[in-house]
Amino acid sequence: MKKKYLLFSILLCLCTYVGISQAKTFKSFDGVNIVYNDEGSGEPIVLLHGFINSRKSWDNTQLKKDLLDKGYRVIVPDLRGNGDSGKPQENKAYKKDAEVKDLKLLLDHLNIQHYKAVGYSRGSIVLAKLLTKDKRIDKAVLGGMGIDFTNPKWDRRIMFAKAFDGQVNEITKGAVDYATSINADMRSLHLQQKYQPVTSKKEMSKITIDVMVICGDEDADNGNAKELSDAFTNGIVVRVPGDHNGTYKTEGFSEQVLKFLE
Repeated sequence: MKKKYLLFSILLCLCTYVGISQAKTFKSFDGVNIVYNDEGSGEPIVLLHGFINSRKSWDNTQLKKDLLDKGYRVIVPDLRGNGDSGKPQENKAYKKDAEVKDLKLLLDHLNIQHYKAVGYSRGSIVLAKLLTKDKRIDKAVLGGMGIDFTNPKWDRRIMFAKAFDGQVNEITKGAVDYATSINADMRSLHLQQKYQPVTSKKEMSKITIDVMVICGDEDADNGNAKELSDAFTNGIVVRVPGDHNGTYKTEGFSEQVLKFLE
């Protein structure tokens, strides 16, 4: 019995050492539960997932592995309406940049004084707005995104908002079918698009930290990446091999992000 207890204790210590963590829950400003993982113990970095996705999309990516190997503390939330986080059904739960408020309050809860952040796809859209609201961010990476989301009447956003409200077309059918296949919350996805954060070029021009825009060389769904990088005072653009859905998982993406962050 003593040997079994000793073995269990050793395994528990090893798990703690390598950064294995259980999902944690934080209650946001309006009572919605935000689920997140918090691994490692070094300089904090936040990873933000894309549309019809969750924090688990970063699992097994080269970037997350490399960040932990480099000694970063990696914080990965499920944005409201996604993954294991709460999925409120009311319009008011997504208005006025609710997702941005969630992130600021989560980082307050974790007592984070300074951090770096990486967004991908819709996660980059949320991060762009977060940059205008939170001065604690030292560096930021916007992945899989071009300039188009700065337009409040962006046709692609409106098209997908309609799609998840029942008005599906040939362009949106694949996304709706995929969301259905994983039992995603269609009402929440509709509201995420309806009230998606919009950050103007003027707002971006006031951001003075270093910002990298990184996209796959086969990814042009969301507008011009160079124009997005130019909107920031200290923005750069990087192209790596890959398409929109796969680029963030690649070694090339991780290599460029780490080089920028360091």
